[in-house]
Amino acid sequence: MSGLIVQEWIERSGGAEQVLDAFRTALPDSRMFALWSDDGERFPRSTVHESWMARTPLRHHKAMGLPLMPATWRAAKVGARPDWVLTSSYVFAHHCDFGTRRSGVPKFSYVHSPARYLWEPELDGRGSSPALAAARSVLKRVDRDAARYAGDLAANSEFVRRRIQRSWGRDARVIHPPVKAREIIDGGDWAEALTAEETAVLEALPERGYLMAASRLVPYKRHDAVIRMGDRLGVPVVVAGTGPERDNLQALAESASVPVHMLGFVSDALMRALFQRALAFVFPPVEDFGIIPVEAMAAGCPVIVNRVGGAAESVVDGVTGFTVDPDDPVELAAAVAGLDRIDPAAARARAAEFDISRFIGSVRTWVLGETDAAPSAAADDGTFTRGDAAGVPAPR
Repeated sequence: MSGLIVQEWIERSGGAEQVLDAFRTALPDSRMFALWSDDGERFPRSTVHESWMARTPLRHHKAMGLPLMPATWRAAKVGARPDWVLTSSYVFAHHCDFGTRRSGVPKFSYVHSPARYLWEPELDGRGSSPALAAARSVLKRVDRDAARYAGDLAANSEFVRRRIQRSWGRDARVIHPPVKAREIIDGGDWAEALTAEETAVLEALPERGYLMAASRLVPYKRHDAVIRMGDRLGVPVVVAGTGPERDNLQALAESASVPVHMLGFVSDALMRALFQRALAFVFPPVEDFGIIPVEAMAAGCPVIVNRVGGAAESVVDGVTGFTVDPDDPVELAAAVAGLDRIDPAAARARAAEFDISRFIGSVRTWVLGETDAAPSAAADDGTFTRGDAAGVPAPR
């Protein structure tokens, strides 16, 4: 079958792009559509249909373009009608038509979240744009109406499933995002895969003696909270990633009483080696799911995550890490004090439940109706089992 995979926009890296990669693996004969693509290497522009917005400055000013996106999605065309449409939606991609309403083309929407800009702007400062604030009430009505025609819904976490229920008045199945867990687990000692330059970076850090944070450097990811946590507890901090908060975080790092290493962009191999030598990976934001904490667990690294949000669905509290209130210094100190009780093997086993192979099998079952050939959710040692009917893994 020749289907169409629809993505909001394509960045050079990010969780949505990891999902897009896995969609392409699961459904290799499909075409692609996005408002614009900024990654011409992984996704050559000849293979991605783009909207009119790709030829305007709006591609660099998302907040300004948001009010125009619903109409753009409804009018988008790709030529021949697809056999099915699969959207990867975190703003308005689920508004698209492509024949799904008029001609009965099956439609599936994988929902990273109903747009936080609209529905929960307090969780994401990017929703504070004055232009967006003025249009929010209208856009919420438009979005809720469009959700009626979004087809069969899948949420990327139970946390997002509940947000879909509140925002759109609809329910969804849960398919957690793909993680290259088995690749990380099977890679052994990732320090052996580094270049000489990367080895020098790693060797300059305290071995298994730092708190680690990583992801795009934007305010809602709360890297500043990790730096303050290390400062308060007297533990060095390593931050990997790039983004607009770099200068602010660098200034905070320079004022800290402990060493704070701002590494910028790092390769996959170095990221995994950093996980393996960290005291813990710390993830404070209220996140829709959180792929990076699962990657850290796959490397055998204990994790400390916010107990509110999707990241708490992957962490078994007290077994693979700790779920905490990141603003409670007592809880944070207790979590760090308890890190020596975390078994790296248990963390790896838990992470394996979220491996990309499971995601691919679930997507093919959902979209194509194939029998799910993915392995059982239980780890080989039987430590964990499948959760509730929504598909949320849970500890025994």
